[in-house]
Amino acid sequence: MHMVYESGALDATLAAAAGDDQLLLGELRRAFVDSLARQVDLLSRSRCDGNWQMAAMRLKGLAASFHAEPLTDLAELALDAAPGDPVIVRRLQEFLDEFATN
Repeated sequence: MHMVYESGALDATLAAAAGDDQLLLGELRRAFVDSLARQVDLLSRSRCDGNWQMAAMRLKGLAASFHAEPLTDLAELALDAAPGDPVIVRRLQEFLDEFATN
């Protein structure tokens, strides 16, 4: 199952927070991407349950904060997966790459 980035609620949340300030919108997008990249990196290097679960929970919190439903779904999959699951890490990286290029 391939999950792609959906611009709807996440972009709307960022736009609502930034209002008419395009500079602020850019900063919020970068902050989201940076936070997401940090958690994906932590997941990719996690080999124990504790580190994996912590990074997955942070991803879920990030997703909830920005109303990013596809990311919430991926974070929940990560919570149920074994540490270092390459399929989950790849799907999260794909989400990150797609969001960062839009």
